Amino acid sequence: MVSYASLSDSPVTIRTRKFITNRLLARRQFIVDVLHPERANVPKSELSEKLAALYKTDKARVVTFGFKTQFGGGRSSGFALIYDNEESQKKFEPRYRLVRFRGTKKSKAAEPPKKGK
Repeated sequence: MVSYASLSDSPVTIRTRKFITNRLLARRQFIVDVLHPERANVPKSELSEKLAALYKTDKARVVTFGFKTQFGGGRSSGFALIYDNEESQKKFEPRYRLVRFRGTKKSKAAEPPKKGK
């Protein structure tokens, strides 16, 4: 029998490739390969923490998305962006991702009144 606490503590290896420093968008962007042989998946929040520690930056500036687990498990690939500052993140990051990761409130546009017949 396997305890769930031991599964969440199992080692995870993170590798990055295709690293690009994008000065126009004030960010670093790369592909992340995650090796997790004893786990089904790794939460994006945990990946953001590990990438922030790896690149010595704030966790709030790291955005991870597009992760796919390979058939058979044990390995996932996705994308990560590390913004240089909060202003560039708010300016260039899509609104839905800001809402999803940062808990920013989604602004609701006023609907036009319905016409009665």
